[in-house]
Amino acid sequence: MKELVKDLKENISSYSFKKVNELIGKIEVNKDNKDDLLEISLLLNKDKRKNIISLGDKIQRHIERFTKEYLRVKAMYEFDKSFGEFNFIAGVDEVGRGPLAGPIVSCAVILNLDDLEDLILEINDSKVISEAKREYLSEIIKKKAISYSIACSSNDEIDIKGIAYCNNKVFIDACNGLSVKPDLVLSDGYLIKNFNIQNKSVIKGDKHSATIACASIVAKVYRDNLMKEYHKKYPQYQFDKNMGYGTKNHVEALKVNGMTSIHRKTFLNNILQQL
Repeated sequence: MKELVKDLKENISSYSFKKVNELIGKIEVNKDNKDDLLEISLLLNKDKRKNIISLGDKIQRHIERFTKEYLRVKAMYEFDKSFGEFNFIAGVDEVGRGPLAGPIVSCAVILNLDDLEDLILEINDSKVISEAKREYLSEIIKKKAISYSIACSSNDEIDIKGIAYCNNKVFIDACNGLSVKPDLVLSDGYLIKNFNIQNKSVIKGDKHSATIACASIVAKVYRDNLMKEYHKKYPQYQFDKNMGYGTKNHVEALKVNGMTSIHRKTFLNNILQQL
């Protein structure tokens, strides 16, 4: 990047708009190049050509968006740290509490909350992130996490023991599956019952807590991929699109084809009466 700054300083007046755009068009802002890009944007803004100036303005907007996102995620890391001096804090969240089919899945994640130079940007409630972005972030989270663990409870277990019991169970199982024992667990929405680790609940935790947001993303990607595999076995239910939730097409498929081995019988009382 330093070489690019030097090159533009020396040659920008002789470079066409196309050449400048080729040099900077594919550069993404990050913590390591932000200052250099700011210098480039100021350099472009001094040019007399309007289209070159517009490139400088574009870079500045990218820098502003990056800075805003960095501060947002930094606040999520600091939120987790605000609970006290703990060596390891885990966030735990679930996905699949409400569907008519498939398991409920939980994930627990421990991050290095002290490393504010290597934040995992764009983490958020998994439901507001695109599928492609979730897939990308899930891999980043698993690589950067100190530890992560995934736990599932099947549709059969949900039918036998109830969704509330299974929701609590997968929280416990995910936390107990971590390779590093946390000193504190932040759980999304409610406190974990019959749990032997200090626990704090966070309302809308996947929006406020970095560890819970990461857990939310990994859990959703894992469960979505499971449902896509079930789609191959039961294509008429469109599990690859509805992920087991009670969409109109899913309910219509139930009325025509009946239940599969992964449907939750206890969730289908009203629908079964219509079959």
